[in-house]
Amino acid sequence: MAPVNKKKLDWFLIGMILAVILAAVFPNPGAAGGFLHPELLTKLGVALIFFLHGLLLSFVALKAGTLRWPVHLLVQTSTFILFPILGFGAIWLSGSAVSPDLKLGFFYLCALPSTVSSSVAMTAAAKGNVPVAVFNATLSGLIGVFLTPFWISLMLNGSSHPISLGKVVLDLVIWLILPLVVGQLARPLLGTWAARNKRFVNKVDRITILVLVYTSFCDSVKTGVWTSHGIAPILIAFVGAAALFTLIMVLMFTISKRLGFPSEDWIAAVFCGSKKSLASGVPMAQLIFGSHADLSMILLPIMIYHPLQLIVCGTLASRWARRYDETKLTAPQQIPSR
Repeated sequence: MAPVNKKKLDWFLIGMILAVILAAVFPNPGAAGGFLHPELLTKLGVALIFFLHGLLLSFVALKAGTLRWPVHLLVQTSTFILFPILGFGAIWLSGSAVSPDLKLGFFYLCALPSTVSSSVAMTAAAKGNVPVAVFNATLSGLIGVFLTPFWISLMLNGSSHPISLGKVVLDLVIWLILPLVVGQLARPLLGTWAARNKRFVNKVDRITILVLVYTSFCDSVKTGVWTSHGIAPILIAFVGAAALFTLIMVLMFTISKRLGFPSEDWIAAVFCGSKKSLASGVPMAQLIFGSHADLSMILLPIMIYHPLQLIVCGTLASRWARRYDETKLTAPQQIPSR
């Protein structure tokens, strides 16, 4: 069993490295306006992920996931309270060493909702609680529609321009909630097929993550995020993003363990509570900041944080899944049954 998992780990990590290299060499197809139409491709991938998980999740399992309120409370507190507090602290500590636009970018990163497909995909790959991940990913996107602009307006002392959130809400309903509901409704017809093809679902999850890595790097390469401002802002953004990600991962892991969460729950809490969404960040930035700010600098921290979280969490997912399989083989009675 272990060698098989190792192969999956190698395939996934190699795919991520190739996605980054491909984006650096051929950014145009995957950037905004490219022939791959990433703005639509990403949404379709997210919709497919949630449709397939709707097929796989029985109503009983989904209901059980919604009832895990301590996990939900921890994840949403991390996403919308702990992160912004850390953002305020980082801005205060940086002083005049960091440009105002980059400071705003770091705080914008902290105010964003959690990821959608990758949170669910990573949790599934790590043998975590998928219903909990689905619930939190959906809830985070809905809350973020309102709390992200609120935090930014607070940061800017109410000086931001009015925001039209109707399209964002509609996108969330169409590409997240509706596919999940359709998947649930389709279970009588396709549920058995989905259960027999869990490996296929896992591959779709991981391929979707690779597409997100590729398109996120394509946009950053094409818009000159890596070259237009010199090396200093990039280094600052990388160090800051890496430090923030490391701190939040340690905090989520430690708090989950202290609260006594079973393994499948703390896996979902760590992955959902540490991620930030580039897919939501880019369109929301255009709505919130308009053309009055340097969007490339504001988006720089999330451009770095996003692929960083995917690579690290992808490695952890494969490691935790391998440990789960080894534990199941040696002591199956110790595996939680919920």
